[in-house]
Amino acid sequence: MYSKAFIAGWGDMDSNAHMRNTAFLDRAADVRMMFFADSSFEMKAFAERRLGPVIAKDEIAYFREVGLLQTITVTLQLAGLAADGSRFLMRNDILGATGKLCARIDSTGGWLDLASRRLVAPPPDLLAALATLARSEDFAELPSSLRGEN
Repeated sequence: MYSKAFIAGWGDMDSNAHMRNTAFLDRAADVRMMFFADSSFEMKAFAERRLGPVIAKDEIAYFREVGLLQTITVTLQLAGLAADGSRFLMRNDILGATGKLCARIDSTGGWLDLASRRLVAPPPDLLAALATLARSEDFAELPSSLRGEN
């Protein structure tokens, strides 16, 4: 399973002295982009193709607090994918130092053609990269986001 370790820093904290909700979202986005970069899709590759990932919805469930300077591991799994790859559901689990689940983020997204500003299916090599992600136990096939294909 794809994962990256982080330290919850001062800028990640809220007034209750635990990791703020937007810091969880930031870490999820960071790990998604790290996965793409590790799969030969750095930001430069997306820019050259005039293509970018776009998130339509994030859902967060919290289970345990994350405190200042706590080590966390952020995992990435594929929880859903359209057959043409045009829509995806990526799941990030935020695990504490002991491996216990602190938060789960489900992000529904697709691929934006930056020239036409429309959702598109990813190129075959990007779809192949997505296929390398571990699938969650509740993985589901999603409908296409392309018009006339839902």
